[in-house]
Amino acid sequence: MFEPPHPPVHVPTHQISDPTVGVDFFARLIEVSDGTRIKLQLWDTAGQERFRSITRTYYRNSVGALVVFDVCNKKSLEHVPMWIMEAKRHIEPHKAVFILVGTKIDMEDEREVRREDAAALAKFYNISYIETSSMRGVNVEEAFRTITQEVYDKIQSGEFRVEEGWDGIKTGFSRPNHSYPLMEAEPEKSGFCC
Repeated sequence: MFEPPHPPVHVPTHQISDPTVGVDFFARLIEVSDGTRIKLQLWDTAGQERFRSITRTYYRNSVGALVVFDVCNKKSLEHVPMWIMEAKRHIEPHKAVFILVGTKIDMEDEREVRREDAAALAKFYNISYIETSSMRGVNVEEAFRTITQEVYDKIQSGEFRVEEGWDGIKTGFSRPNHSYPLMEAEPEKSGFCC
C-alpha cells in the first residue's frame, strides 16, 4: 500500500529567535557616500530592565545609537523615551546620533505600532526613523548606513572631534608629528668577489 509522504514540519522562522542576553559585541564595515569605509564597533544591549545596570557601562564614548523597538509590541515603543534619556545621560563627550528603528515589519498581521506614530516620536526627538525586517533583509543595512553617514558628517563638519586618548572615534591611520630623514637603503653585498 502506498502512503503519501508526510508534509514537512515547518516552524516559521520569525518564531525562532536568539535574543540578546546582557550585551553582544560585533564589528562591521560600512561604506559612506564618498567611498570612505568606516569600521563600526557595535554593542547590542538587551532592552530588558534587568540588564539596565550592565548596559550603562557601554554608553561611554558612544557616538551613535540605534534605538530599536518591535512594531508588534506597543510597550517597546513606549520605552523608547526612557532609553534615549538613559543614553543621553551617559554618553560623553559628544551628543550622540540617534536613529529610531522599528523592527519586525514582516509581521504585518501582528503589528501594534503604526508607522505614523513611530515617525512622530522620531520627529519629536529630531532623529531619523527607519523600519526594518531582519527576516526579509529589508532596510537592515540601510539603518547601519544611515547612522554611519550621520556620524561621519558630524566628524567632517568638526562637530565630532577625533581626540587623542578618546576611544569614541579613531582614525585607521596615524600621522607622524615630526618628519624623519629619508635614507636610501644600501645595496646588499653578495659575499662573492669578482
